[in-house]
Amino acid sequence: MSMKKTRAVGFAVAVLTGCASIVNHSPNPVSITSFPDRAHFTVTNQQGRAIHGGTTPETLVLRPDAGYFRGEHYTLTFQKDGFGTQTTPLRAQLNSWYWGNVVLGGLFGMLIVDPLTGAMWALPEEKSVYLVPNP
Repeated sequence: MSMKKTRAVGFAVAVLTGCASIVNHSPNPVSITSFPDRAHFTVTNQQGRAIHGGTTPETLVLRPDAGYFRGEHYTLTFQKDGFGTQTTPLRAQLNSWYWGNVVLGGLFGMLIVDPLTGAMWALPEEKSVYLVPNP
């Protein structure tokens, strides 16, 4: 294959794919920790369904998207004997690699590929809480 054809194929691949889908391997694992550890936690999605329960520390994989152009919002509830119940949000943010579509001219990736695959969203790598002892 000539150098000109190789460049043309490379350019087509860059323009017709989603930058975040290529660079980011979504969904990413999220590390859940508490102080003190060994607290029971429940993950609830934005529809109010409990989708996971576990004990800290734990690493789990959660979907960052809740549909086309919608990031997922989770609620984590922590409980441990002798401590108050703690609730905290875990929200997907726009993946910084998503903006790579602008640089590479990938409108198809920006409007179709990354939103459909959920790669335009990313969850934090870790979430931790400090439990407050009961009086």
